[in-house]
Amino acid sequence: MNVHAPTLRRSPAPRPSGPVIDVAPGVCLLPLAEQALWWPLARTLFVADVHLGKAATFRARGLPVPTGTTRDNLERLSAVLARTGADRLVVLGDFLHAAEAHTPALLAQLAHWRRARAGLGLTLVRGNHDRHAGELPASLDITVVDEPHVPYAGVPLACCHHPQRVPGHTVLAGHVHPAVVLRGRGRDVLRLPAFSHEAGLLLLPSFGDFTGAHTLAPAPGRRLYAVGAGQVWPLAPAGG
Repeated sequence: MNVHAPTLRRSPAPRPSGPVIDVAPGVCLLPLAEQALWWPLARTLFVADVHLGKAATFRARGLPVPTGTTRDNLERLSAVLARTGADRLVVLGDFLHAAEAHTPALLAQLAHWRRARAGLGLTLVRGNHDRHAGELPASLDITVVDEPHVPYAGVPLACCHHPQRVPGHTVLAGHVHPAVVLRGRGRDVLRLPAFSHEAGLLLLPSFGDFTGAHTLAPAPGRRLYAVGAGQVWPLAPAGG
């Protein structure tokens, strides 16, 4: 675990409406409809599993998939950064999908995006796909760290890619791509991305468009938040 985390500068930003997840005293996090997690007090945005270049990787392996996913993902990321006014972005692993994602076109898009946000602090917690993809160009000015990463000294948050337990901390993690299944009358079934919160662990949905998902069932002590129709919907807890 890193021991040189910066001290939290308390500079509250405007707080979007929606549910609030209290993970520790003074640490109130907001799950957003953009499938990101926002901490207004620290002006910090967390996302997981962006998987830039996944479509390019599939095409390089002979699978005919659509183009434009990297552009779309970066545009969505730009929009939520602008809406929140974030000063810092923490990516909870799998920023790039694979070594084949290191195409000149993708790196040029990413470099252009980064230059336009030179003042944004950007930290990447290495995920399994990041390790396979290889090192990012130093010119992107992305701080790459191993898990668990404590983003602010003295704050009981630990940023990881893989879900795990870090004593004394609430872990923010990705990797699972959580989703929920909602069932209605007439055999209606709807599958939606979701946030999952239980003691010591908060899972984020995949931010990337071109990704799969793993359905989580309600369980005692687990609170699920479905994302759909431009909102985040707290679901009734198990047994509620």
